Amino acid sequence: MKEISVLFIGDVVGEPALEFVCQKLPEMIEAKKANVVVVNGENIWQGKGLNENHADKLFAAGAHVITTGNHVWENWKSRPLLAKNNKVLRPFNYPVGNPGRGYYIYEMEDGVKVAILQIQGRTFMADIDCPFRGADHALKTILSQTNNIIVDFHAEATAEKQSMGWYLDGQVSALIGTHTHVPTADSQILPSGTAYVSDVGMCGPHSGVIGMRKDIALKRYTLGTAHKYELAEGDMRINSVHIVIDSETGQAMSISRQTTPDYEKRLGD
Repeated sequence: MKEISVLFIGDVVGEPALEFVCQKLPEMIEAKKANVVVVNGENIWQGKGLNENHADKLFAAGAHVITTGNHVWENWKSRPLLAKNNKVLRPFNYPVGNPGRGYYIYEMEDGVKVAILQIQGRTFMADIDCPFRGADHALKTILSQTNNIIVDFHAEATAEKQSMGWYLDGQVSALIGTHTHVPTADSQILPSGTAYVSDVGMCGPHSGVIGMRKDIALKRYTLGTAHKYELAEGDMRINSVHIVIDSETGQAMSISRQTTPDYEKRLGD
């Protein structure tokens, strides 16, 4: 049996967070002996999308695949990157005609293949193609090449994420929730061998509201009118999950979460 060590880094919010992730990622990879590194990069460019320079920095730091999400479409300058680099993914279930790919199959040095698939939910989000049928469609092709499959499910509603977890249990190695930026405490191995967590959390400043300045967020909610979000500063953290997969069966053996710096340890000091 060969174990695959997967490190999944949560949504990177802002360019300062990108620099922090790139600084810390090599030592995180070494600590977990990670064979596969996935980073969600949809919020790097002032919270909306990313560009080629951002992607190059993540790849140089050790990332193998970058996933995104709904916010990548809000920055038109992200689209050339999606069209150019097949290791920068967008959700698979956006309608045909949009640039980019929804999955990538990474081949490790020993020839073992690991697929990374991204799909997006519809509850409280854009009414795009069905994520369940989209996953079915993608897996028909992916499973012909590998049963080691990591899914980034970019969705708002926890119930939709849990439903997708049960739907894909036994078909994929791991289903990792992204988008809401708040880490959940429900990491587990589902009965048929799929690692699951509703949300991995975010990378960036935790001094605000999901990475944005709290004073602006408060104005939006207390005044009921639009105010442009700006990035928060301070209390920089990286939220991630580590998954170990049996490459022969494609089943997850373990899933654990990590926050860098060790926030729980600091709270106990």
